[in-house]
Amino acid sequence: MKVSRSMQTLLWLLASLTVTFSLLAINLESWIPTCFIVFAVWRYLMEKNNWSYPKLWIRLPMTIAGGLAVLAAYGSFLGRDASIALFLVMLALKLLETKSKRDYIVMVALGYFLTVNVLLFTQAIGVFFAIVAALLGLTACLISVTHSNNQLHWLTQAKLAATMLLQAVPIMLVLFVLFPRIPGPLWGIPKDAYSGMTGLSDSMEPGSISNLSLSSKIAFRVEFKSAIPPNNQLYWRGPVLWHQEGRKWQMTSDHLILPRESLETSGPVTDYTITLEPHNRNWLLMLDIPTSLPPDATVKQDMQVLSKNPVRARIRYDGQSSTHYLLGKTLGDRERVLSLQLLEDENPKTHQLAKQWLDEKKSPEEIIKAALTMFREQPFIYTLAPPLLGREPVDDFLFNTQRGFCEHYASSFVYLMRAAGLPARIITGYQGGELNPNGHYLIVRQSDAHAWAEVWLENKGWVRIDPTAAVSPNRIEYGISSVADSALLPFLARRDYPMLKSLYLNWDAINNGWNQWVLGYDEKKQLSLLKKLLGKKIVWEDIGLILVGTMIILLLILSYVLLRNKAVVLDPLKKTYQRFLIKLARVSVIKANHEGVLDFAQRAAAKLPEKAQDIQKISNLYSSMQYAPANQGDKPKNTLNLLKQLVKGFKVK
Repeated sequence: MKVSRSMQTLLWLLASLTVTFSLLAINLESWIPTCFIVFAVWRYLMEKNNWSYPKLWIRLPMTIAGGLAVLAAYGSFLGRDASIALFLVMLALKLLETKSKRDYIVMVALGYFLTVNVLLFTQAIGVFFAIVAALLGLTACLISVTHSNNQLHWLTQAKLAATMLLQAVPIMLVLFVLFPRIPGPLWGIPKDAYSGMTGLSDSMEPGSISNLSLSSKIAFRVEFKSAIPPNNQLYWRGPVLWHQEGRKWQMTSDHLILPRESLETSGPVTDYTITLEPHNRNWLLMLDIPTSLPPDATVKQDMQVLSKNPVRARIRYDGQSSTHYLLGKTLGDRERVLSLQLLEDENPKTHQLAKQWLDEKKSPEEIIKAALTMFREQPFIYTLAPPLLGREPVDDFLFNTQRGFCEHYASSFVYLMRAAGLPARIITGYQGGELNPNGHYLIVRQSDAHAWAEVWLENKGWVRIDPTAAVSPNRIEYGISSVADSALLPFLARRDYPMLKSLYLNWDAINNGWNQWVLGYDEKKQLSLLKKLLGKKIVWEDIGLILVGTMIILLLILSYVLLRNKAVVLDPLKKTYQRFLIKLARVSVIKANHEGVLDFAQRAAAKLPEKAQDIQKISNLYSSMQYAPANQGDKPKNTLNLLKQLVKGFKVK
């Protein structure tokens, strides 16, 4: 079925906008994509059934209603999410008045802008290819509405659009490699741009980590420069929680200044590189215990590593850690008070159990052993779906429900240690990781989030104790997928479908390469690459000169190619015939693109009978020269001169 030019143009526009809306849909209120679908279908039916365009008195109330709906949903028109939502609603409404060539050009320009805004939400490699598809459709729409050939097939339009995008690739590559990489954004990004980021919090209460463990999002990837430590040594240190208040455990106040804990290490050191996903917090995850820090990072007194600014973009940093250490050999008075802080009037059964151990004259090591034996021998269950706890959460967990996730075991264990007079604190972070054999690196997901304890012992310092290991040792040895209910785990953390898992790991290896070499191409890598290419140290001024010089050379090459092709198309014979057509166009006799030379000559002769003989003579001569068989050789110079004389002498009024 033959499609009209207007319908073809509209379909290109709707298809490309649908791709872009699909990429943004997950970040929007659900009614906004629905709004686009309604207006897109409406506009399609208008074109198909030749319906009239809605009047202003219909469009205006819908526009006002759309703006008020965005305001009600987001509370403002400012910020990334609200402004893009408003833009999308107005763009969808604009479809209802898009009919002229100018309207389509405006819609294509708006579509280009909207497509670029997808990158504010994600820069994944799959999204990149979807964006290319949207740009291809928008460019084809622009060709369809502006090309002089009304009957250009849609495949030809697609090929032209692809050709135009490919012609831009050399310039794109030059700009990517040479455009100066300035640390930080060139402009301010609204705060709500970081609202969708997930990760560890600065506090913990029952349910916080188990909810995080339902997410298959990647927290970070780790490449080891030496042998990977065993899984039971892969504790990735994050926030350290000292302060207990009811169900919640929190970090120490930033205003509280404590001395740096001493650190003694032994045994081999593990070197690794972490690619950390953005989480909008300051902490940098490192293997327990870090012995060296990334550039521009600081470490708190409790060995939690922090960046100067919240991690709002993917970063890559080197780390060095020792899994054999003595941390905090001495404990100051202020630290002792902090690590023994409890509310005495809460959880009486737990206090009674701790008092019983003290009355039995148990040593600190024996108290720890008694607590772990209780977890191991009593019917405690490790689960992602624990029951709700009552007003005395520790008592209720230890003596009633006995079902919980790592935060339940870590918090109740630390509470029990403090009740028994042993300094203790909670460490949150991640435990384990999944090896991707394709790139030989570890994938650590949000589902690997974990909490454990540290207890201070005389002459041993802070000793890591993981009560979860007493209840579910397989969780520590083989990861969460080996113990938790598979139905509760995120799909990518399960082991039920080996083939799909293998495909996913292959895809993640590709994604990891994309992150490292494309998204991770920063000023450091840029300077290093140019130094290797040019054999000398490069500064920013050199990059600017190289960029300008390369662009000039590239544009000269492209100009030469395009002008050469133009010269081939408009050879002397065609130039002469074009002058003839220009003269006829002055009296409104215009040749259509699809019209043959002789057919046009008959039509022009009918309109200008007084010039019929001259028109036929010029057209026949041009046709015989242009379409002569190849074996007749090139156009004779005297015949071309004759054609030029005939065209020069052709006069119309």
